[in-house]
Amino acid sequence: MKLNKMLKSLDSYPFHMPGHKRNAKFNIPSSEIDITEIDGFDNLHSPDGVIKELEEELAKLYGFEKSIISVNGSSCCILSAICAVCDYGDTILIARNCHKSVYNACFIKKLNVEYIEPEYIEEIGTYGKITQEAVDKALNRFENAKAVVITSPTYEGVTSEIKADVPVIIDSAHGAHFGFHRDFPVLPYGDIVINSLHKTLPALTQTAVIHINNPKYFEKVKMYMDIFETSSPSYVLMSSIDTCIEFLRKCENDFDAFSKRLDKFYSQVNELENIKAFEGDDKSRLVIYADNMSGTSLYSFLRENGIEAEGATLNYVILISSVCDSDEGFELLINALKKADKVKSHFERFSTSYTLPKKKYNIYEVNSFEKTELLKAEGKVSAQYIYAYPPGVPIIVPGEVISREIIDRITSMKENDVNIISQVQDINIILTKK
Repeated sequence: MKLNKMLKSLDSYPFHMPGHKRNAKFNIPSSEIDITEIDGFDNLHSPDGVIKELEEELAKLYGFEKSIISVNGSSCCILSAICAVCDYGDTILIARNCHKSVYNACFIKKLNVEYIEPEYIEEIGTYGKITQEAVDKALNRFENAKAVVITSPTYEGVTSEIKADVPVIIDSAHGAHFGFHRDFPVLPYGDIVINSLHKTLPALTQTAVIHINNPKYFEKVKMYMDIFETSSPSYVLMSSIDTCIEFLRKCENDFDAFSKRLDKFYSQVNELENIKAFEGDDKSRLVIYADNMSGTSLYSFLRENGIEAEGATLNYVILISSVCDSDEGFELLINALKKADKVKSHFERFSTSYTLPKKKYNIYEVNSFEKTELLKAEGKVSAQYIYAYPPGVPIIVPGEVISREIIDRITSMKENDVNIISQVQDINIILTKK
């Protein structure tokens, strides 16, 4: 915890940024360690001291050749990874359930996007694993593809392990805790793997790390990280990375207790009549559904009973548990689920399986638009993204044809209070290509 020790020993008067000057009068949380790149401290964009040591320690802990920390979250890392391995106009293969930042990178580099469709999990109605067979089939069809991008684990905790003769980029934002305990998955292998430390470990929001297995990509990844990441990195955030690393060095007992806590939770859920748990590869990702209410209704019920869930779909609720959870937190959750289990009602889960939209244009080719009523948009080409957030996986992408099936899907989600994000505030309006 060298960085933390250095930050706690600040004793000179700050005639430098930031403007709060570490003055306690303003009651700004953590301002006492919020500094800029002053002498004696390191520079995130050109590390040769304590930040370099943090990155080397992360590479060692996770088993990679190189690691670069991010204070701009995993999104910055994803943008950098894709831009580093692809040239303008290249073809790229991406899983259709990738995060919106993957699509943004494809837009920036004007890439020709081709999709790999994940397996479908009928039990809860969501995308799951990417198979090696699906990847091989896509690579044989698109022999000029320059990279493959997948999400592992998914938002629901499903993992994939794939190989390819082209660079494999893995968005493992939700898998930062992988590899530190026998009861949890190992971190997926790829040329470039991205973790959000803050999602499942003791670190502040926006802290992430990009791991590079193939040294030939390091310099270019670093170049793009310097482009996309803020030039004013937060030492408060980097301090929390230091704390997280210290935890990971000696985390086995904490993960032992966490694993037992999860086993007890699943055992208690299995005793309920209406409430069910879907267990993916990562048992820390709690995917809960009910026979007596929709996912959004269960989400609201839990909120009324003191539980703030991560998010909800038509069919299920997602709760993110971590090694930092307490016995008291799990007790509160199971008590709320026991109450929900007794609600007298019946719910028929929505059929959320749908045909992938037909791609007519690449994302970057849609550069003019007009407003169209969603219900009248069938057959038109979307000029915008619409997605449920979280997790930020697009339902429709610019350049795709809007089908009646997509319109019905969006309408159904909206009517059932799923959090739909659109570039147009009025979800009844969609931007279409002129």
